[in-house]
Amino acid sequence: MPESLADLTATDLVAKYRAGDLSPVQVIEDVLSRVEALEPHLCATYALDPDAARQAARDSEARYLRHEPAGPLDGVPVTVKENIATRGTPVPQGTAATELIPAKEDAPAAARLREAGAVLFSKTTMSEYGMLSSGVSTFHHLARNPWDLSKTPGGSSAGAAAAAAAGYGPIHLGTDIGGSIRLPAGWCGVVGLKPTHGRVAVGNPYPGRAIGPITRTAADAALTLQVISGPDRRDHTSLPPLPETNEPFDPKGLTIALLLDAGLGLPVDPEITAAVTNAALTLESAGAKLTQIPPIVTREMLTGLDHFWRVRSAVDIAALPEDRRAKVLPAIREWTSTAADLTPYDVFRGYSQMQAMATAVDQAFASYDAILSPTAPIPAFPADLAYPTGNPLEPFEHIAFTVPYNMSTHPALTVNCGWTTTGLPIGLQIAAPRFKDQTTLHLAAYLEAVLPTKPWPAL
Repeated sequence: MPESLADLTATDLVAKYRAGDLSPVQVIEDVLSRVEALEPHLCATYALDPDAARQAARDSEARYLRHEPAGPLDGVPVTVKENIATRGTPVPQGTAATELIPAKEDAPAAARLREAGAVLFSKTTMSEYGMLSSGVSTFHHLARNPWDLSKTPGGSSAGAAAAAAAGYGPIHLGTDIGGSIRLPAGWCGVVGLKPTHGRVAVGNPYPGRAIGPITRTAADAALTLQVISGPDRRDHTSLPPLPETNEPFDPKGLTIALLLDAGLGLPVDPEITAAVTNAALTLESAGAKLTQIPPIVTREMLTGLDHFWRVRSAVDIAALPEDRRAKVLPAIREWTSTAADLTPYDVFRGYSQMQAMATAVDQAFASYDAILSPTAPIPAFPADLAYPTGNPLEPFEHIAFTVPYNMSTHPALTVNCGWTTTGLPIGLQIAAPRFKDQTTLHLAAYLEAVLPTKPWPAL
């Protein structure tokens, strides 16, 4: 696919707008043309609104002509995941079982984007209730991976990651409670950041839930995070604004742990091990101190979390009227059908494993500035599979590297570190101590600059 205005980064766009070399009106037209050409193949968008986008771009152009941009993202095309509320648009959560009631207001992150002048032209598709690491949904068409249309983009932020890789503009917001930003970003070869818990106000806070950027570059992720971070009264867990820093970065002297074996779940593909190891050795050659570490979490922790989530989802589904309950994806209904077999003691033990996981991760960071690992143990799997195992009763065998940082509230980011022999992207996960979001971004930017790259996929 020839590079066009739709492929420019947010940092490049803003610089060109300020210099008068480019107009937001030109850019949104190119982005909409890209979407029109590729969307029949990718199925990444929901509630696409070209007319509103064009008007927002004209408004942005007028502000630049007055030399009065609204904020750091004025005129930049962005999307937000379907479950991040935007005023006037229903939030189906990826399932046909949801009543389509227009949202009354923007969620905090969407509001921050608008305040910064971003051109929010579409929302993006997600999997059923956000509980799948795929694009399978009873509401949305099946999302696909731009690198290989037979493969999943991952999930639950399926459309966001596919849109980023395909060049539907530079910035896309996703949500993450077990890997739903990082897994699809890794499988689509882009950057995906799950910030420190509370760094971005969610609006409907829940243990482990986060909102973060999915972009093609670490610099765009950093710019987005700066805009959307900060407190909001709708989220009692939200943190003060992210402090700005322009300090030069050098990996020399950093203590980095390398985790190649999660200790449970699906075995790591040898090509993924090799690519992740190569990235770690690249940092070591730049002066970082590298130490390979044993698994952090246990089977009891992951199984307990599975039990708790089954019961939580079963309660939500049971509350639906029977006609809507029947519309829930059969795989989700099969998974939640086992919740009744769990005792109250099982549920409490499962809930307590979130804290056990958090403690284990926190202890692992005692001696390290960052922990590197695969994002996922396997490359992108077939698009029509709800789960990589194909078994609804084994739904989380692929999230052992990602979910611990949700439970522990640490920031974690994925960045591309190579490709399989079949041309599928390989994601490297970089986790850092709480509140050190910028460490993950700095390391990702460094690796972007030194590791081999490939052209973006051409469908």
